[in-house]
Amino acid sequence: MVVAVMTSPETPPAPPSWPLEPDAAAMRSLVEAVSERLIEHIETLPQQRASDLEDADEVARATSIPILDAGRPLDELLELLFERAIPKSFNAAGPGYLAFIPGGGIFTTAVAGLLADATNRYTGVWTPAPVLSRLELDVVRWFCDLVGYGAASLGFLTSGGSLATLSGVIAARCDRLPEDGLAGGTVYVSDQIHHSVGKAARLAGIPAKNVRTIETDELFRLRVDLVVEAIREDRAAGKQPFLIVASAGTTNTGAIDDLDALADLAEAEGLWLHADAAYGGFFLLTEHGRRRLSGLARADSITLDPHKGLFLPFGTGALIVRDRATLEASHGVWADYLPTRQDDPDRVDWCQISPELSRPYRGLKVWLPLTLHGVAAFRSTLQEKLDIIRDATEALRAIEGIRIVAEPELTVVPFSIDRPDLDAEALSAKNRELTERVNARGRVLISGTILRGVFTPRLCVLAFRTHADRVAMAIEDVREALAEIG
Repeated sequence: MVVAVMTSPETPPAPPSWPLEPDAAAMRSLVEAVSERLIEHIETLPQQRASDLEDADEVARATSIPILDAGRPLDELLELLFERAIPKSFNAAGPGYLAFIPGGGIFTTAVAGLLADATNRYTGVWTPAPVLSRLELDVVRWFCDLVGYGAASLGFLTSGGSLATLSGVIAARCDRLPEDGLAGGTVYVSDQIHHSVGKAARLAGIPAKNVRTIETDELFRLRVDLVVEAIREDRAAGKQPFLIVASAGTTNTGAIDDLDALADLAEAEGLWLHADAAYGGFFLLTEHGRRRLSGLARADSITLDPHKGLFLPFGTGALIVRDRATLEASHGVWADYLPTRQDDPDRVDWCQISPELSRPYRGLKVWLPLTLHGVAAFRSTLQEKLDIIRDATEALRAIEGIRIVAEPELTVVPFSIDRPDLDAEALSAKNRELTERVNARGRVLISGTILRGVFTPRLCVLAFRTHADRVAMAIEDVREALAEIG
C-alpha cells in the first residue's frame, strides 16, 4: 500500500493525546466493539420483530440523555443504542419488512461509508480528489448506460429521490420556461404520483394550483388522453405547460405509465418528460424490467434510488439526464475561490450540476458493492423478488375472501377483503383491522394506501434479506387474520 507521507525535521512531535484523535489501539478497540454488536444484530435479524413501537414514545423520553462536558463510556452508549433505541422502530433491515418500498442496507455499503467518512476526501469539485471523483463518475455513467442514455448524458448522486426529483423539476423549469414564466408554468402528474413531485414543484417556485393531477386508468396508469385535454385547456387559458412526470413504478401499486406514449406527447408538445423510476428503475437489470420499462430512455430526466433497487442504505439517490448541458445551465454557479473549473467531458465538478458544494462522498457507497459483488448478484436478487411476488399474488388470490386489487407489474401487490356489500368506509375499516392483525404478529410488517377511496393493504417485496419463506409467513398471517375478523 502506498501512502503519501510528509516528513520534516522541523515538524514537532505529535502531542501525547488529543481527545478527538484516538491512537491506533483506541481506534482498533472502537471498531472492534462496534463490529461485535453490529454483527450480532445482523445475525439475529430473522428472529427480531418486524416492528416494535409498543411504548416507544415512553422509551424515547426515558432514553433522552443530556449532552455533557465529560464523555460517556462506549459500552454504555452501545447498550443504549442496541437495547433501547434501535429495537423501537420499523425493522427495515429485517426479512419481514414488506411495507412501503423497502430500503436496503447491504453490509458492504456500510463498510464503504466507514472508508469514505474516515478518509474524508472532498469531492464536490474534481480537482481535490480526481481519482475518487472518477470512481463516482463511473457509477453515474453506469446508471446512464443502464437506462439507455447516450454519451451526452450525465447525472449525480443525491440523498434520495426527493432531491433528485427537485433538481429534475428545476432543470425542466430552466430549460422549458422563460424566467418570468413561473406563475403560468404547469406540470402534469397522475393521481398515483409520489408526493415528492408536488413538493419539488412547490420548492421550484411552481404554484400548487399549476400542478395538474390527472386520473389514472383501471391499471392505475396515467391517462394520456386526459393529459392531452389538460394541455389544450391550459394553453387556451394562457398557461405555459412545460413538464409531464411519469411513474416508472408507483409506490401504491407498482404501476408503470405508458412511457412511450407520454414521450410521444412530450415531444409533440415541446414539454419536458421526467420519469420517477426511484422504485422501478433498477429492474432494468432483469429481462422483465427491460420489457416493462420500455421507453424510459426517452425521458429527459430520471429519478433513481440505489437505496431501493440496489439495496443500499437509506440516503443514496440519483438524478440522470439525457443532456448534461441542461444540468450545467440550471445548476452551474462558479466562484473565484474554487479550483480551476473543469470543461472536459471526461471530468465533472459535481457542484456545477447539482445543488451541493459541500457533500459526502456518496460514490464509494455505490461503487464498492457493485465492483465487489458484481452486477450479476444484484440482477439475481431482483429476479428473486419478481418470482416471489408472482407466487405471493397467487397465494393471496387462493385465500377465500381476499381479492387482488391490482396485478403486480413489479414487486408490489395491493389486496383487499372481498366484501362488495360494504361501502368504502366500512371496507376500509375491515382492511385496516386486517393490516393491524397481521402486523401484531410481529413476523412481517405490511402497509396500506388509499386506492379509489378505500384503504387497501399492500405487500412489497424488495428487501434483499426477504426470501420466499418469510413471504409464506405473511400469507399465513393474512389467512389467519382474515379468519379472526370473520
